[in-house]
Amino acid sequence: MKKGLLIVISGPSGAGKGTICKALLEKQDLWISVSATTRKPRKGEIDGKSYFFLDVDEFKDRIENDGFLEYAEVYGNYYGTPKASVNEKINNGEDVILEIDIQGALKVKENYPEGVFIFILPPSMDELKKRIIGRGSETPESLMRRFKSAYKELNYVSKYNYAVINDKVDIAVSKIQAIIAAEKCRVDRIKENIIDSKEGIVHEQFYD
Repeated sequence: MKKGLLIVISGPSGAGKGTICKALLEKQDLWISVSATTRKPRKGEIDGKSYFFLDVDEFKDRIENDGFLEYAEVYGNYYGTPKASVNEKINNGEDVILEIDIQGALKVKENYPEGVFIFILPPSMDELKKRIIGRGSETPESLMRRFKSAYKELNYVSKYNYAVINDKVDIAVSKIQAIIAAEKCRVDRIKENIIDSKEGIVHEQFYD
């Protein structure tokens, strides 16, 4: 069975990763992995849907049992991607999307380089600051820390396969859909389906 794609969406805090993923899921047949975290839920977040909210001891226990595809400590809290469910979906031919921080994305890339890594950029740093302030969940100190961190995180864009500017969500989503379509046409992903491994010829079904 042909494997599904692992699509990793990340970028600096406030770039709009969550908004893009939500809009993408409405237009594309994808399975989104729910991350686990030790941070406290924000207003409106639901356990098991927004995140799996774990205490620190439970999270560390899962680390010891190799339960995460990646994990990292960010701003004093742990975040991780459950491994088993992601592997199951990909092996069953389903496309999986991960919305994770940059630290986690680079760890996934080390272990799964065939993934599709997309970096979400804000249209400007001023807009990024407005989006973070608009959350209403940051103290002046944490706001400054996140904003300084965002400057540093932008330097990691060269580690990704693609970069998409999130100026207008619908345009950004269309670009990501185009990336997914192009990745599904890459010869190194589909050659086993079009080339006979013994004869080295194109299968008859592709002559139609």
